[in-house]
Amino acid sequence: MRKRAPRSGPRPPSLLDALLPVFVLIALLALTIVLFGVSATDGPLQVALLLSAAFASLVAFKNGHTVASVADAAVSGVTVAMSAVFILLAVGSLIGTWNMAGTIPTVVDYGVRIVSPSWFYVTAAVVCAVVGMVTGSSWTTAGTLGVAFVGMSSVLGLDEAIAAGAVICGAYFGDKMTPLSETTILVPQLVGGGLTVGQHVRNMIWTAGPALGISLVAFFFLGRAADPDAAISTDEARAALASAFDISALTLLPLILLVVLAVLRMPPFLSILGSAVFAAVLAPFLQWDAVVAFVDDPSLGTVATAVKAGYAAMATGFVSNSGVPQIDDLFSRGGMTSVLTTIWLVLGALSFAAVMERAGFLQRILEPIVSRTRRRGSLIASVTASGVGLNVIAGDQYVADVLPARMFRKEFARRGLAPQVLSRAVEDSGTVTSVLVPWNTCGAYMSGVLGVATAAYFPFCFFNLLSPLLDILYGYLGFKVPQAEAPWEDEAKTATFAAVTGGDNDE
Repeated sequence: MRKRAPRSGPRPPSLLDALLPVFVLIALLALTIVLFGVSATDGPLQVALLLSAAFASLVAFKNGHTVASVADAAVSGVTVAMSAVFILLAVGSLIGTWNMAGTIPTVVDYGVRIVSPSWFYVTAAVVCAVVGMVTGSSWTTAGTLGVAFVGMSSVLGLDEAIAAGAVICGAYFGDKMTPLSETTILVPQLVGGGLTVGQHVRNMIWTAGPALGISLVAFFFLGRAADPDAAISTDEARAALASAFDISALTLLPLILLVVLAVLRMPPFLSILGSAVFAAVLAPFLQWDAVVAFVDDPSLGTVATAVKAGYAAMATGFVSNSGVPQIDDLFSRGGMTSVLTTIWLVLGALSFAAVMERAGFLQRILEPIVSRTRRRGSLIASVTASGVGLNVIAGDQYVADVLPARMFRKEFARRGLAPQVLSRAVEDSGTVTSVLVPWNTCGAYMSGVLGVATAAYFPFCFFNLLSPLLDILYGYLGFKVPQAEAPWEDEAKTATFAAVTGGDNDE
């Protein structure tokens, strides 16, 4: 009797194999949220993600994947996150030195002086939209001006969660409406078919424009209905700011440098860190009293005090000692240590995503969705659901962009839909909704730098919630869903998860 040849390589996963790690993840995440509430991101969520990654690894072992293969996948997932980690560390140091140099206090002072509370949320969204288009980065926009706007809302006695929502809405609109954005460049390349970035952006405006317009109307009414309850009056707040910091146009030089470096398309990490270092050098010249009070070591000379202040602000954050509790609480922030919990969250999420992708679980989950979609509207809805689902399961916007773009490409081409229909659906779901998930790289980043929990700002991210819904609506109505002028699937460029996620994770 002939012996059956041993099976070479791992077995393809069953649907149950693919779904079990997802069920475990959902159960563990739900348990941490029930037990810890908004404090879950301080550690329990990270533990849940790592336990889920371990469970997914066990299922992968059962299917014949080796320990070395799964370990390599986890390491690859962490490697992908390195650009995001460096940007997070740079933003942490920037917030610390910008506070010490008086940059953020000056922006807050000017904003409080100019912006009416009733128009504050609208102004925050519009300004962040413009800056997002100029810089091509929602992360840079939120980590700089976004921090200032949230600080302004505190001084004015307005809701910080609504302010964070306005910042995110504007930053993501600007990010999507510029050819400078990394994901706006990436997605057309993934879809292929000769699609250009310009065509992609022009088609996205039909969902992004109305979504932002509705968001601004909502922010207008929220501003009109706001009842500011600041602990101190605006005049008192400005007087306290002036007593703690030298408020002048010179303190805005680090902000100007950052904008210039962004326009010159310098790498985000170097741009942000360069501005942080510049602010640390500038601070002793503009805010000497605040620097001396921060270091609080009379034995040090002038140079040593300045150097120690720069190191401390970048490492552990600046601490204001003005004597006014509201001002000290607001500007005692930043430092690389302040983002370590966020980095832990990012690493946990990407480790789980990497194991799921290497074991073939993510593709196995998507296959039935692709094969059973029949109508145009349901096809677009399936892309959207896949993008949102992958943001939740995989915890990274790149996975949520790459997999749907590649897996749905043939079906869109077969039905004669133009490639920009798929690219818009991918961006409106995979990219835009990533910030709504606490353990997603984007959600963790925004929550970390803005100091507002994801669950708190979630209801006010109108742009991010409306964009995918409008895309689905257009799909069923046939509005702005162009047909392809010629077959395009064969022209698509080949891209893989590993290849496209090696760049800056800077939304």
